Amino acid sequence: MSGRQHRETELARQVRARGLAAGKSSAQIAREIYEKCSSQFGTTRIKGHRLAHGVALADVIEQIRALFERDGKSAPGIGETLLSAYESGLKRPGPEYLHYLCSTYRVEPVSLGYDGPCICGHGHKMPGVVRGDLQDGKPDTSSGPRELLIQPIGVDPSADGGEEDENVLRRTLLQLLAGSGGIALDGQVLGSVESLRKRMDDTLVSATVSPAMLDQWEESTIGFGRQYMNTPPLRLLCDVMLEFGAVRKAMEHHQPVDLQERLCRMAAQLAGLSGMIMVNLGDHRLARSFFRTGRTAADETGDRALRAWVIAREALVPLYYGDPREALNLAKKSRDLAGQTPCAAQAMAPVVEARALAMMSGSGKKDVVDQAKRALSRARAAFSQMTAADQDDSTFGYTERQLYFHQGDALVKLGQAMEADFILEQALTKYGPTDWLDPTFIRFDRAQCKILEGDVDEALEIAQRTVLGLDEACRPDILMQRAHEVGKQVEVKAPDHPKLKTYMESLRNRGASTENPVADRSGS
Repeated sequence: MSGRQHRETELARQVRARGLAAGKSSAQIAREIYEKCSSQFGTTRIKGHRLAHGVALADVIEQIRALFERDGKSAPGIGETLLSAYESGLKRPGPEYLHYLCSTYRVEPVSLGYDGPCICGHGHKMPGVVRGDLQDGKPDTSSGPRELLIQPIGVDPSADGGEEDENVLRRTLLQLLAGSGGIALDGQVLGSVESLRKRMDDTLVSATVSPAMLDQWEESTIGFGRQYMNTPPLRLLCDVMLEFGAVRKAMEHHQPVDLQERLCRMAAQLAGLSGMIMVNLGDHRLARSFFRTGRTAADETGDRALRAWVIAREALVPLYYGDPREALNLAKKSRDLAGQTPCAAQAMAPVVEARALAMMSGSGKKDVVDQAKRALSRARAAFSQMTAADQDDSTFGYTERQLYFHQGDALVKLGQAMEADFILEQALTKYGPTDWLDPTFIRFDRAQCKILEGDVDEALEIAQRTVLGLDEACRPDILMQRAHEVGKQVEVKAPDHPKLKTYMESLRNRGASTENPVADRSGS
């Protein structure tokens, strides 16, 4: 047994001992083991049940074999290796093995981490116990009657699992609202976020609420978009995901066509916004997953502008994480999908093209500069055709200040320092005092302009002032990586500059990673 497995087993043993002393059932203990061990050791729900019973893999295998024998079936082929693969998440048990695992642990599939009802058609919380459920030789009744859980048609057997994921986010949100320090994007929060996203995927491919309720949800969705620029990302993620869960529940049943379309639109917008937040939090894998969910939802609406918006936002993931060629391809796909329809994507996509071109070919090459500037010209023309509502929406639309910011960012990458600095300075004047995300990126871009112009003193002064002005909750990974890039560029230009050491120290004190910095990342 490895040291990691030993620590996992020891922690689970402590949780089990306390649970038994408190008269808790094995299912309750299993939930506690999962909650305490999953973030540290990646413990799955199914493994949590075995640890809650205090048995080895071999004991579970023998129990399953005994159940096969009781039912008059030939010996199963399951062994310790296969069960270990289930517990590590590498494989999922088939319907028959899942049934016997549920029978062994006296729980439903969702408790073991699997959606859907069991093939047997009835519940497994029947009288009869396995090890830890016995109290003085009698079945444990501390959690209420052990009735059969017959699944009615149309009832979602995974509903409890969704509530548990939302409770994780509610607890995190309450801690953030209470001002608790050190709240991080840990494995448990990420697991709940991913679980809710998967449930939305499941709901979209299967599918009642009142129009008034939909009106409220749409207003909330728009409100979250407004908060994107001035709310710390983890704080906003909790709010967005709770709304995301509520929309998913409403979509579990087929709706009238007009209501279903509105729900799908909200699902696409919330998924896209969640993807944007995950980019800021530094998790590009989950960001891609959310944009994929957003695409699925947008496809259900038939709205080309919405579909193009999701893809344009998705293009930012490879742009920020070092694959400008893929970003360029997605930007072109978004542009083609938008067509001649005046919309946010029609302006956003050419800007992404320009930024990707600059990253692919480096600065100063005249043909690249000309090509990128033509793309920026198309973006300005498309922006002028957008509706006033879209021009005022910084998340689901595209604003003038974002256009200025992204133009300046592209020009920095193209080595056009003087023109870039002028545009970025104009961009800063268009943001309000509560906006922090984009203005911070703009200041780092301006520092890079100063480096290109040879004014290292001014570059470090701008960057240092920017870093010191960031609150703890406003230092997402993607932002601090940009701060580190400024330091790396100064190292190339003036490695012995007296202010460089002080600047790099300020980054370390504020948690900026100094390992494997991304070649290029920028704000929304």
